[in-house]
Amino acid sequence: MNDVYAHTPRANGQEWHRLDEHLVSVAEMAQSFAAPFQGGRVAYLCGLLHDLGKFHPLFQQYLKKQADGEMGQSVPHAIWGAALMYQVYWKKTGNRHAWQWFSLPIAGHHVGLHSSHYLSSTLGQSLKEQHLHFREVLKQAESFLKKFVFPCMQSVENISSLSETDREMWIRLIFSALVDADYLDTERHFQPELSPLRTPVASITDLWNQFTADQEQLTSRTDDTAVNRMRREVYEECVRSASRPQGVYRLTVPTGGGKTRSSLAFALKHAVEHGLDRVIVAIPYTSIIEQTADVYRGIFGNDAVLEHHSQIEVDDEKEEADERLIQQRLAAENWDAPLIVTTTVQLFDSLFSNRPSKVRKLHNLSRSVVILDEVQTLPTELLKPTLDALAMLVRHCQTTVVLSSATQPFFEESRFLDVFSEIEVKEMLPLPTVNRHFQQMQRVDYEIWKSPVSLPQLVRFIREQKQLLVVFNTRKEAKECVELLQEDDGVFHLSTLLCSAHRRRILEEVRERLKKNQPVRLISTQVVEAGVDLDFPIVMRQMGPLDRIVQAAGRCNREGKMDKGNVIIFETEDMPSPRGSYRTATETARFLLAQRHPDDLHDPNIFREYFRRLFASVDVDSKNIQKDREMLDYPLVAEKYRLIDQDTVSVIVPYEEASEYLRMWESSPSRYSFRRLQPYMVQLYRFEAEKKEKDGWLREVADNVYEWLGDYDERIGIKEEVYDPLSLIG
Repeated sequence: MNDVYAHTPRANGQEWHRLDEHLVSVAEMAQSFAAPFQGGRVAYLCGLLHDLGKFHPLFQQYLKKQADGEMGQSVPHAIWGAALMYQVYWKKTGNRHAWQWFSLPIAGHHVGLHSSHYLSSTLGQSLKEQHLHFREVLKQAESFLKKFVFPCMQSVENISSLSETDREMWIRLIFSALVDADYLDTERHFQPELSPLRTPVASITDLWNQFTADQEQLTSRTDDTAVNRMRREVYEECVRSASRPQGVYRLTVPTGGGKTRSSLAFALKHAVEHGLDRVIVAIPYTSIIEQTADVYRGIFGNDAVLEHHSQIEVDDEKEEADERLIQQRLAAENWDAPLIVTTTVQLFDSLFSNRPSKVRKLHNLSRSVVILDEVQTLPTELLKPTLDALAMLVRHCQTTVVLSSATQPFFEESRFLDVFSEIEVKEMLPLPTVNRHFQQMQRVDYEIWKSPVSLPQLVRFIREQKQLLVVFNTRKEAKECVELLQEDDGVFHLSTLLCSAHRRRILEEVRERLKKNQPVRLISTQVVEAGVDLDFPIVMRQMGPLDRIVQAAGRCNREGKMDKGNVIIFETEDMPSPRGSYRTATETARFLLAQRHPDDLHDPNIFREYFRRLFASVDVDSKNIQKDREMLDYPLVAEKYRLIDQDTVSVIVPYEEASEYLRMWESSPSRYSFRRLQPYMVQLYRFEAEKKEKDGWLREVADNVYEWLGDYDERIGIKEEVYDPLSLIG
């Protein structure tokens, strides 16, 4: 067995990677990763068998040719461990389900999870047509199988009691544990110097201690205002709730009430109390992640916070990777950190993807606290599979989920979301306290303009105001408004047509002008609505979903320095709402506001009615994903489950040092050099990027990453006409 190998030597030509050592190491790691969701023994066997096909002499010859610099033809190997378990559990015992627990993760650990139907057909065909190859694999691996594999087969976990969709997620978790263990052990061989860097620099307890010290300093230097007293009360209630059992918690705090900080306090203390490993904060807008991560780094230091959003997509379609692909794989994130700040898209991509590079991090959602910030922004047409997946994590993976929002949807009250009805949602703050806070935080008066206005009429009104924020539904409308105001003093534009580094600089200038009482008129898209710390005397919000209107209102009189700010809800002529669920939500809001007084927007209970109507108006599983999950059709689920209606790609724009960082990354691709590029990216639809590339506006630099070759305007950003990805999940 000593001369059977898993991988070629390292770059220095020494140290072949022995196959038996690799298989046992991966098995042990996968077992530890899967233990929190009672999958340790299954994951252990998957680890032992994932590279079983490498025992074949043809694969060993292929490795030797690679080591000698020759171009040999790859020999597929992942199929044979899967074939063994298929044969043992189905062909010999008649168990039509247990084989899937092993064979799906093993067969997919390079190329991704297959559908059960496809894999069953493929395995049956392979065993029939290549039975001599399979027999040779078993012959060469005989002593390894007798020593490690066969003794374990009788003691695996039984998951037959799980529901069909829970079983689908459990297999995906096993797959995640296997993929991460395989990547890590391969990295340990090829780049052993990276292994020490993977050890988290701080524990959850360290972070909690740092956070409490920072909170004491913050409290000592803040004024004793009504708003700060309310924020302090919210914080203290959250800390008290942290000692309660694991499960699903709801945190309802009015905009500006400090829920971002208080939810983190709960999560850290809760993790300490229950011995959990990490806190994951999922935010719906990429634009806010940098801001949130910066705040956390200010408290905990740079190394303790993992900020994870747009990244290179690793091509998983080939079993054997070239050196560049290996570099990218080794740079992929697995969320082995105590505090992760990410997008909702990244989080749910991990839960519903079938690709190794995306699912790799999934097992680290176990033994974690997951904060879903602005939870009301989850897309209604995907709610049923989304909530079902979260419920599975809570029931079986020692995960606590926090639903954080000022405009709570109360999922469990909808008869259309039965997957969540059996979950007890615990209120972090008592409802009477929530109602009192909303009354205390009435810092604005709402006004609804009865008739639609033309864009020139709107511009005339804007020019009459010294300081105001105008929020449009789409980038196109915001851009047209800015172009009409182009020559005016103090006009700023904020949308995802600008890269995040550019938006950050604009926000700094806007805040400075607000502070100095200078003219400032900010024309924005929804990118400004959640978590962006601005305080305008007047906010205008185009008619849209009710929760978005209230989010925009949170940028008005935020600190309560005026008696009341003014929030104006308006509609424009000849500019319909975007299509799909956003339009349905806008129509639901329009109907409700026609029946109610504008001041009812201060009552948190209005959102119960709003979301109840909304969930009844849309199909909460419009793509029938739950049925595909029951059939274990992983590729189809991944294809259908998209938080963004259409694929987007990252486009690097020529702002500040972007071009220099791009050259650095192209000459030496690494996680570090790519991260330096992230602040200089905007998102475009894939179909649009392909067209722009043909027209000469884009140059592809990596999978899903392009360089913008056209104009980049200081006020507008990308000037070339582009379509409008409404938001990350809108």
